[in-house]
Amino acid sequence: MPHSSPLRTAVIGAGAFGRNHVRVYSELARSGAVELAAVVDAAGSPEQRDLSAQHGARFFTSVDALLDAGLNLTAASVCVPTVLHSQIASRLLQAGIHVLVEKPLSSTLAEADALLALASARHLVLQVGHLERFNPAVTALLPHLDRPMFFECHRLSIFTPRSLDVDVVLDLMIHDLDIVLQMAQSRLQEIRAVGLAVLSRHTDIANVRLEFESGCVANFTASRVSTERVRKLRLFQPHQYISVDYARQDALIIDVTQDAQSANAESPQLPGLNFTKLEIVPGEPLRLEIEAFLEAIRTGKSSPVPARQSRDALALALAVNEAIATHRQRAGLSPA
Repeated sequence: MPHSSPLRTAVIGAGAFGRNHVRVYSELARSGAVELAAVVDAAGSPEQRDLSAQHGARFFTSVDALLDAGLNLTAASVCVPTVLHSQIASRLLQAGIHVLVEKPLSSTLAEADALLALASARHLVLQVGHLERFNPAVTALLPHLDRPMFFECHRLSIFTPRSLDVDVVLDLMIHDLDIVLQMAQSRLQEIRAVGLAVLSRHTDIANVRLEFESGCVANFTASRVSTERVRKLRLFQPHQYISVDYARQDALIIDVTQDAQSANAESPQLPGLNFTKLEIVPGEPLRLEIEAFLEAIRTGKSSPVPARQSRDALALALAVNEAIATHRQRAGLSPA
């Protein structure tokens, strides 16, 4: 049912990323359409309590205590470790609260299916934090897609103790898996993958090759043990190459067409190439994501990131991990 009164929100999990959710809800509250009512974290550290107080929200150390307080919440962000996503999200959905849960949706497909069924039965929005869907460079690129046949994705990060409860596929690569699934629009045919644990007990670096029934091929490299930060997507389609830098929020299109050849007749060094840098309005993906979540609640329309698609991304990530485990066994490597 659409909402017209201010939406009362809460953030569950006040770790590194949860604090960003707190900040964004607080910024949106200035419009009067949103209210950050509560912050929840089991640790209950002085810093977390101060964070809550700074933003005028009540602090709780459990979801049960939050719900018992009778705050009449409309929506909540779930920013806890992945293993707790299903438990916390289901508790909130059962209480009639719309949920934005950080990626991945859950640890298992069974948990994901249970969450989807619960949200559907209660007619509640269940959205997953696939941030790159809201990257302005990605949204600017979408109208230019025309049968992409090859993807090259690199997502490299410097090692931090954050999100070590899951492997690099569920932590980082799932962003690119989700994007490619939406752009390729074809059934998956084959997965080849290799991954290694380096500094944690889970896979820290992975390389994956996917082939789709359409003939499209996608290569992915994800690492959380690199010396640099890289977040790039490159794709090729008939007579065209497109490069996206997620971090810089820019996209470059290189056309190789008859029109391009005419346009570049005076450039002997690059004959037949037409370079177009897409016009992009910069924006914070997290804020755009939360605004879309709240808009879906207000209007009753579907979320731009349907939970079913997030379930598909999770299924692919888990299949990639199975392929990594198979390769590890075949290569005689120790389990991660």
